[in-house]
Amino acid sequence: MTALTIRLNTINDVKDFVNAVTLCDYDVDLVSGRYAIDAKSIMGIFSLDLSRPVEMIIHTDECGSLLEKVQKFVEK
Repeated sequence: MTALTIRLNTINDVKDFVNAVTLCDYDVDLVSGRYAIDAKSIMGIFSLDLSRPVEMIIHTDECGSLLEKVQKFVEK
C-alpha cells in the first residue's frame, strides 16, 4: 500500500486525475477527513472538500506507472 498527499485545484485536474487512475487494475481511494471515496469516481471526488489537499491511498506496492501519471498533483 502506498499513501501520498495530492491537491486537485481545477475541474481539469480532477478529469486528468480520474483518467489516469481508471487505467489501473487495483483500488485507489481518496481520503479527506472521515470520508473515503473511490478515486475512479469523478462524482465522488467532487463530493470532497478540494480546497485542501487529500490523501491518496493506492492498494498495491506496484504502482510506479500511476505515480508518474499523477506526479503533477502530488503535494510537495
